[in-house]
Amino acid sequence: MASKKKARTRRPARAAAGQTDAMTLLKRDHLEVRKLFKEFEKLAKQGARKSQRESLAKKICLMLGVHATIEEEIFYPAAREADVAADLLDEAQVEHASAKALIAQILAADDEELYDAKVQVLGEYINHHVQEEEGELFPKCRRSGMDMAVLGSQLEERKSELMKGDKAAILQGVVESARQSMPSQSMPRQSMQ
Repeated sequence: MASKKKARTRRPARAAAGQTDAMTLLKRDHLEVRKLFKEFEKLAKQGARKSQRESLAKKICLMLGVHATIEEEIFYPAAREADVAADLLDEAQVEHASAKALIAQILAADDEELYDAKVQVLGEYINHHVQEEEGELFPKCRRSGMDMAVLGSQLEERKSELMKGDKAAILQGVVESARQSMPSQSMPRQSMQ
């Protein structure tokens, strides 16, 4: 009887027991926000109250703001340092800027007629971004030898710090970032409170 060797699968690196590697954490965020967009779409189709839709949209915007922050502060610089696909990182930066501009418009919530459409388009932007990250960028990062365990710990720590902080300040930061990255476009001004 011939012995069969079980194919070894590469498991995500762990920083310590119970801690998640960088890509697992980012993919988990992607999955969570995808679920929130589906929930929003369901509410919009059901004709849910504006306050319900706005509450969920604000939650989506907050989650995306935190996610973009940890990618931009920690993950993308580490990928650049590891010489991972500068073109993909440049595209990701532009995609973040575009998403932030749309988030700023959603948070301004001054156009009821286009509100649902803006959230839907944001979801489409994010789906495209996630497909590129997970399909192209993440495999290149994994092959580059980046320390996913250490990065995972850093991402998790920063995400936790942001989520414990002032949510309105995070959203205002997204709006300000959109203004800075797209100065030629008129960005809405509003209070995040």
